[in-house]
Amino acid sequence: MAGGHLEIRSAKSTDALAISTLIRSVAHFFTLHPEGVGAEAFLETVSPAAIEDLINAPNFRYLVGSIEGELAGVAAIRDSAHLYHLFISPVFQRQGMGRLLWHEAMTDAIRRGNPGTFTVNSTPFAVPVYQSFGFTVAGPKVETKGIAFVPMTFGQG
Repeated sequence: MAGGHLEIRSAKSTDALAISTLIRSVAHFFTLHPEGVGAEAFLETVSPAAIEDLINAPNFRYLVGSIEGELAGVAAIRDSAHLYHLFISPVFQRQGMGRLLWHEAMTDAIRRGNPGTFTVNSTPFAVPVYQSFGFTVAGPKVETKGIAFVPMTFGQG
């Protein structure tokens, strides 16, 4: 990692603002309108309060990756089976951080009983990244509520 060592740890409630800020900083990659017009309901799900609720929810596991104290990326898995969030700060993209966070989240989910199968709703921009992780496209691109995503699976079929 450029500039230092990556530290991955479980997210805490106090990370919610930084996680929300990070996700909103890359939202233009998946909102249909560059300013998020039409995606207000989705953007509310990544508000600091909503992220804090998810961090504390029993069926979610949030991991954060930091370099020298700066939030560089976040991964979240819902129900030990769905990769709910995987976002990397633009400054740290293309350095392998997404792969490291995914691997750590996947390993944790498998320890919790997942047999090795996962789903993700990828941003169209990130499909090649998920394919490099071993995910395959499971259906056509979906455009709804101001966002676009491509359903993908890992370890199935």
